[in-house]
Amino acid sequence: MLRRIFPAVIILVGIGVYWWLTMPATILASALPAYQPDVGNGATIFNAGGCSSCHAVPDQPDRTRLGGGLAIPSPFGTFYAPNISPDPNDGIGRWSEADFVTAVMKGTSPDGVHFFPAFPYTSYQHGKVEDVRDLFAFIKTLPPVAGKARGHDVPFPFNIRRNIGVWKFLFMDGKPFTPDPTRSAQWNRGAYLVNSFGHCAECHSPRNFLGGIVSAQRFAGGPNPEGEGWVPNITQKNLGDWSAKDFAYFLKTGELPEGDSASGLMARVIKNTSQLSDEDRAAMADYLKSLPPVEGPTRPKRSES
Repeated sequence: MLRRIFPAVIILVGIGVYWWLTMPATILASALPAYQPDVGNGATIFNAGGCSSCHAVPDQPDRTRLGGGLAIPSPFGTFYAPNISPDPNDGIGRWSEADFVTAVMKGTSPDGVHFFPAFPYTSYQHGKVEDVRDLFAFIKTLPPVAGKARGHDVPFPFNIRRNIGVWKFLFMDGKPFTPDPTRSAQWNRGAYLVNSFGHCAECHSPRNFLGGIVSAQRFAGGPNPEGEGWVPNITQKNLGDWSAKDFAYFLKTGELPEGDSASGLMARVIKNTSQLSDEDRAAMADYLKSLPPVEGPTRPKRSES
């Protein structure tokens, strides 16, 4: 009898642990104290976070039309950026503030389902709740856009949303940004923007076979997560000859010190960072210049035709 019961108990305990471990986290409205949003700061967070890079309707000039639809390829399938405009039917017009804060900081939808980590909530989790609330207030001032983006094209087993809870357990630490008291206010502002809403490491770091950032090679570049090409190492290993002014000028104009210009995904990023204040770009530059040299993965040699 015990031989029959014991395996069943083990299975039930395993299911229970899995269910608990993969339970989507939420932030209740009662956890958000009374607050008067700062829409101007919300615009800053919108630009720092690059929201329009993914969520603006493709192939049209207005970066505030957040109807989604952009295809985001990855080794795990192709994701399509959703409509996050204030449209009440197809966008987030009916979301509560707590819904939005939960989505950005926990990666959980209002329906209590895990968002795929193509949404860089692993970085956004380090932001301030007040900044997220300001961002929500700003997005509500933008034009509603009708139309839903198509569904994601993600094959089995990666399409099992519940399993994302295990991924979050492995790669989300839930820790807020902590200023370094030995550094200047400008450096800390830059570190905050780069590591939270700027989510620079999401593209400029290699990833392991599960899609998590290799922490020992953070910012050291690697394969383009969207497919072809290589994302450069932005530590002093590769950009040691850049000055802080070079970084700041690049974030404003997209122009490299040697005269080339940003292209592809980075060109979309520059459209956002160019809207930031000179002070915020200088802060980001100060932090980026301070990144210690880190050896990145070896870039494959181009095959000769």
